[in-house]
Amino acid sequence: MAKANKSIYSALAANLLIAITKFIAGAFTNSSSMIAEGIHSTVDTSNQLLLLYGLKRSTKPPDKYRPFGYGKELYFWSFIVSIMIFGLGGIVSIAQGIVHIRTPEILGNPGWNYAVLALSFVFEGASLIIALKEFDKTRKGLSWWKAIIKSKDPSGFLVLFEDGAAVLGLLIVFVLMVCSHNFNMPVLDGLASVLVGTLLIFVSFILARESRSLLMGEGLTPLTQQKIKEIVEKDNDVIETKNILSTYQSPKEVLLVLLVTFQSKLTTEDLANAINRLRENIKSEFSVIKFVIIQPESINQIQKDTL
Repeated sequence: MAKANKSIYSALAANLLIAITKFIAGAFTNSSSMIAEGIHSTVDTSNQLLLLYGLKRSTKPPDKYRPFGYGKELYFWSFIVSIMIFGLGGIVSIAQGIVHIRTPEILGNPGWNYAVLALSFVFEGASLIIALKEFDKTRKGLSWWKAIIKSKDPSGFLVLFEDGAAVLGLLIVFVLMVCSHNFNMPVLDGLASVLVGTLLIFVSFILARESRSLLMGEGLTPLTQQKIKEIVEKDNDVIETKNILSTYQSPKEVLLVLLVTFQSKLTTEDLANAINRLRENIKSEFSVIKFVIIQPESINQIQKDTL
């Protein structure tokens, strides 16, 4: 979490400075695409503030109102971030571009814009490289797309997608700005704004899909469930594992519920000891599993149910 916070703080400071610079350049040159880029950077700045807030809220300890903790706060605020990218970033940029396509304005001296784009590209590119390196450490041999889908930490892939969209957006603006200036076609400046907005909407749909999935509750992989089943059924007091239910409360907290069939000969004390033993064995093997609820079922109960 500390590394994630450090990268988010760095991106926050960079985006805030870049946003101010873009708005100043856009005002001096009448460039809608530069203003759209300023909106993009402002949205990114707001998003990082929300991610930091979500990360802080998710670390609150359990209490009587939230006995399993506040881990899902991170998933909620990540979903809000994806909505903001759609609304404040995508829709506003497209609207700004359409206005300038209908009533194009001649660009002023584009030197300001080129200087800002070059500076922004350096900062956003550096941030993207850092985000790629950090996320690459978590891939564990998976392809990039599979690693994103399987990731339980939205703060990692949100920053990755935001930085990637920022760099691609800068390239779009640069190419169309050069064409607009050289061919005296100011309408291309508005088109660049529309394309940047469309890019943001596309990214927001991907992020919303992944954040929604985490918020709804993703469970442990089938491979991990099989390992848990093997650990449980190694115990001499266990006949079989009937069912395994799990959900991620946060990137580092899993709630696990097991329905286990125990030997009928066990006394109440033996059963309590067996449950405690299984709970400790599972937690020691999987540090991410913080809560283990075991529902016992005796062989006698199974026989009654089948009659």
